[in-house]
Amino acid sequence: MVIVYTLVILAALAVLGALHWYVWRRVVRDTTARRSVARRTASTVFWAGPLLLVAYVVARATGAPFRLEQILAWPGYLWLAVFLYLLLALLVGEAVRPLLLRRLARRDAGTADGGEPDDPSVPSETATKAEPARTPAPARPSRRQFVSRVVAGTAVAAAVGTVGHGTYGVLRGPGVKRLTVPLAKLPRSAHGFRIAVVSDIHLGPILGRGFAQKVVDTINATQPHLIAVVGDLVDGSVQDLGPAAAPLAQLQARHGTFFVTGNHEYISGAAQWVEEVRELGLHPLENARTEMPGFDLAGVNDLAGEGEGEGPDYAKALGDRDRSRAAVLLAHQPVQIHEAITHGVDLQLSGHTHGGQLWPGSLVAELANPTVAGLDRYGDTQLYVSRGAGAWGPPTRVGAPADITVVELASLQA
Repeated sequence: MVIVYTLVILAALAVLGALHWYVWRRVVRDTTARRSVARRTASTVFWAGPLLLVAYVVARATGAPFRLEQILAWPGYLWLAVFLYLLLALLVGEAVRPLLLRRLARRDAGTADGGEPDDPSVPSETATKAEPARTPAPARPSRRQFVSRVVAGTAVAAAVGTVGHGTYGVLRGPGVKRLTVPLAKLPRSAHGFRIAVVSDIHLGPILGRGFAQKVVDTINATQPHLIAVVGDLVDGSVQDLGPAAAPLAQLQARHGTFFVTGNHEYISGAAQWVEEVRELGLHPLENARTEMPGFDLAGVNDLAGEGEGEGPDYAKALGDRDRSRAAVLLAHQPVQIHEAITHGVDLQLSGHTHGGQLWPGSLVAELANPTVAGLDRYGDTQLYVSRGAGAWGPPTRVGAPADITVVELASLQA
């Protein structure tokens, strides 16, 4: 098994190396002169970016000081995002490149047929002998190099602009979405009950206490009846991230704040985090259920907990309930909808997908999840998937804006 993992890692590194070579060739080698300062500087960036990313991964895996992780994570992850969009832009550029070359060739051919104007850098035959010769102008780039510079410059501008905008969108904090969900079994007395759904905050070496405070302030401003934190709160240990999570103690809702684990909690020490959020005033629903006015609120552990004997137990959370009452289930991953249907859940609230986070990641997420973002119906059960409040890996979102969703339950009897 170790040999298989090693081969997979080596193959992945080989592919990553080949892609970096391709991007370096198009952006640096094809646009700059050999041994020039520009080539040396750009090549240094292309070496430093992936090395910083690998250094962060190694630091994380070996338990290096958290401060070192913070220093390495920012440039390493931002390079990963910029590289992704550089690669995509350059691949589009491959289709444009021959068109530009042909257009320039036709233009040059037309200029030659009509006569080329005299080059002012070359002394004319009529110049007087007393007039000193002018310094020859620098050689113009070839058509191929000129096109390479245009394509590479456009790709760099597009990549940096896309990542810059996407990073700003994450750091300014999530926006608020509002959604009304009718439930057939919800009594008139519970009509208008508001649940603030937040998932995938991903506090870690990049998103810290300040970001947590923005999330808390945004949620509190919606004045919900109940707050549901549906997993992937953190990427790190309680020791490192306890101070970052402290603002969660300020969450305010009339019927409380409830929490279920996500897959990243099981990477970060789920048992310790369950106790930590309890200390902060959140109510963990570990395969458990509680009664709300007009409906049952249940929560199950994430599927990642199965490896630690703490996976989801739907029978424990939902098995003995009164099915004449509406049921809302908190479950981190959308794929848990299949068990929710079996147990007669009316509405499942999930996260996990980030809405794809970095386009075209949404296309990949669609292959692994029944719903990537938004509200869908599966028989008598509805599933709502939040895009999440934070970001994992690069602190960047493209085509998948962060959100906190206020789900307002509606009674058909109202």
